[in-house]
Amino acid sequence: MAHLIQKIALLTIPILAAVTVHELAHGYVAYRLGDPTAKESGRLTLNPFKHIDPLGALVFFLTQAIGWARPVPVDPRYFRHPRQDMVWVSLAGPMANLLLAATLALALRAWPFIYQPLSWLSPALASAVLKPLLLMAYLAVQINIGLAIFNLLPVPPLDGSKILYGLLPPELARRYAYLEPVGFVIILALVFTGVIDKIILPPIIWLSGLFLGNLVQI
Repeated sequence: MAHLIQKIALLTIPILAAVTVHELAHGYVAYRLGDPTAKESGRLTLNPFKHIDPLGALVFFLTQAIGWARPVPVDPRYFRHPRQDMVWVSLAGPMANLLLAATLALALRAWPFIYQPLSWLSPALASAVLKPLLLMAYLAVQINIGLAIFNLLPVPPLDGSKILYGLLPPELARRYAYLEPVGFVIILALVFTGVIDKIILPPIIWLSGLFLGNLVQI
């Protein structure tokens, strides 16, 4: 029980931050492209409770790599170029997660210069406060990378499907759209058969190594 409580405590802030940044990025780019829907629905906010989906958050806690939030409402009718602009809106979420992961990884690389002197001066402070912060930042890097890679899969309703839809020729895009009603079933099948792990784990591991370097083994 104590281990479970500790895990929840360490994962809660990284998961909330990843989900919030992801959805806010979608809504902000849509707003900049002319769609006020996200702003009018109160989704252009850093308040994580406006974005969190309980089931998606639970999946995050179980996997630390995949999950989902409440989708930000987007109305492509406001866009000048609906298909192309939806590509940018869809890319915004994963790119924001990768940017956050890179920023945290840079902070982690500088962390030893702060952590080691303070741990020498005050071992109790380092153990009680600084080490949990270090672990949360490390987990946040992995969670943000995992969320980005997972959402780039070209399976509806993930962001990758909207990106692919906007890049395909119109006739192929219309045929591809027929997958949307069964997209969630496809995702579940990929998860339960283990196929999704084989697809997303290699890029997650590679990017984690690229961002964190020798800190991967923390």
